[in-house]
Amino acid sequence: MNHNPIFLALDLPRLDAAEALARRVKGHVGGIKLGLEFFCAHGHHGVHEIAKIGLPIFLDLKLHDIPNTVAAAMQAIHVLQPAIVTIHAAGGRAMMEDAKAAAGEHTKVVAVTVLTSLDDADLASVGIRSQAEEQALRLADLAHLAGLDGIVCSGHEVAAIKRQWKDGYFVVPGLRPADGHDHQALADQKRTMTPHDARHAGASVLVIGRPITRAQDPVAAARAIEATL
Repeated sequence: MNHNPIFLALDLPRLDAAEALARRVKGHVGGIKLGLEFFCAHGHHGVHEIAKIGLPIFLDLKLHDIPNTVAAAMQAIHVLQPAIVTIHAAGGRAMMEDAKAAAGEHTKVVAVTVLTSLDDADLASVGIRSQAEEQALRLADLAHLAGLDGIVCSGHEVAAIKRQWKDGYFVVPGLRPADGHDHQALADQKRTMTPHDARHAGASVLVIGRPITRAQDPVAAARAIEATL
């Protein structure tokens, strides 16, 4: 994979606009993250079109179902040759084991621990009494036991998880540049951090979307973030 840890979260509603933006910033990012919104709108065709740009593709599908269904879904995306695919650690050890077994040889399977849109109060409201960091550590341990490549967590948890899983692959979303003023971008994220601090804490991949995609000059924004790392 490219040594640049920035993966651009490219969830634009129009495929042509997404492809054009990816081509503009490709020299300043290490990969492209395509999430549920993009995949539901554009499917395999959209992924193939973005893959033509020549950067690694991260399919952020957060698969979460019974083990057999998740394994079948993983096999169905083999043809897309994703560099990274996400599943939910909350699906349990058997689901994670089956997902990894069904994944392509060159695909890293990483498990989402606690979404960065959730805080301790949100976890309590769904019956989880642990704090976010404690829950992330517990699920990271389970993902490690299941033989996954790594996990998705907020920048606030990555250092503690890295101490327990020294060779893990850590994907960190919810990142906002230190000079960011986009309050809308923060609206659905509660546990955020700067890209520099997350990288310093041990992040392998930095997922960055709106600070680049909604910037007046996306190339300059990507270049500025890259320069802080």
